[in-house]
Amino acid sequence: MSLSRRGVLAAGGAVGALAATAAGTAGAAAAARGPGRGRVRTGFDRLAADGYRLLRGQKVGVVTNPTGITADVTHIVDVMHPDDRVNLTAVFGPEHGFRGTAQAGGSEGRYDDPATGLPVYDTYLKSGQPLADVFTASGVDTVLFDIQDAGARFYTYIWTLYDCMEAAALAGKRLVVLDRPNPVTGRAALGPVLDPAFATFVGRREIAQAHGMTVAELALLFNAEFLHANPARLEVVTMSGWRRSDFFDDTGLPWVPPSPNMPTAETALVYSGTCLFEGTNLSEGRGTTRPFELLGAEGIDHRWAAAANALRLPGVAFREAYFAPTFSKFQGKTVGGVQVHVQDREVFDPVRTGIALLVTAKRTWSGFAWRPDNWIDKLTGNTRVRTMIDAGADTDEVVRAWQRDLSAFRAKRRRYLRYGG
Repeated sequence: MSLSRRGVLAAGGAVGALAATAAGTAGAAAAARGPGRGRVRTGFDRLAADGYRLLRGQKVGVVTNPTGITADVTHIVDVMHPDDRVNLTAVFGPEHGFRGTAQAGGSEGRYDDPATGLPVYDTYLKSGQPLADVFTASGVDTVLFDIQDAGARFYTYIWTLYDCMEAAALAGKRLVVLDRPNPVTGRAALGPVLDPAFATFVGRREIAQAHGMTVAELALLFNAEFLHANPARLEVVTMSGWRRSDFFDDTGLPWVPPSPNMPTAETALVYSGTCLFEGTNLSEGRGTTRPFELLGAEGIDHRWAAAANALRLPGVAFREAYFAPTFSKFQGKTVGGVQVHVQDREVFDPVRTGIALLVTAKRTWSGFAWRPDNWIDKLTGNTRVRTMIDAGADTDEVVRAWQRDLSAFRAKRRRYLRYGG
């Protein structure tokens, strides 16, 4: 049996039964509910409902964070720990930590969880053999992965998944991905595809800036396309009731901020485009109540919003805005800029919008500059976006430049999609 086939059917019959019924269950659930009604069942929900048969006889560790919750907002670690049907022996914390106490670029380190007594191991910035050594030291047989993604290539949890897959293969451990929704739908991949020369923790491999996939689908793609020389012993537990056209508020699931600056599902809607402002000298809204929706800098005035609105981008409008970040860029200073207002999310293109905002910011504010380390190249996955904007290209010219690579990625991506609708 091939590894991609294992990923869908799994071993021992347990997840095979789950995967075999996923499409039928999803179809019935979708037919029975309207938008925002009913409830999507996550991979963990289905694993638990099956009595954890997939984990029988295994010492289990889980890579998770505060988003690893059930529909009644109980953390999955707190659900599994007292349950005799599963032998949970370790937790692995990513960026921001297992319980979410760390800000961007931080983690919680190694400690024992006060609520359960379980050892918590730090995975942040670990990959390859050092991460494999963590899995080996933990003594687990199976590593679960259950983290809510935001749908963008530079949201680092998908690369935590990639690193864990690679490390699990090195350590001889099985890795099971428990699926959750892509909060901004799984309808389309958008934006530039990473050039491998620009691989970092905000983009390890060649996927689109907005990938349009779930974490389980990404895991199947990673294993077959990028880790085929030493693939993980991968299995996935799919969701039921989720359609590719679903936004997060269609799922009936509770939203937990997956990181401190991703407070709402609306933040995720704009993030794959406006996060590009991390690569500039403008504030991307960190330190405000609307990160990635508020953008600005000292010296910017009404002309930026006017220029952006003049483009008549589908589904979005821009309001002249003034704000004072409490931390990060321009801490404590009042800056001018825009607030991004998504008016029709069905036609809104976040990546094109992000490029348009970069183009108009540079044209209307003489103080515009890229970060000196050219971080924008890491975020876009190439030099093309930066150099074209510097050369005076307009939004449509920049967007056209990545279409061939994007078309190739879309064709590849289709092989790993597991949900309809």
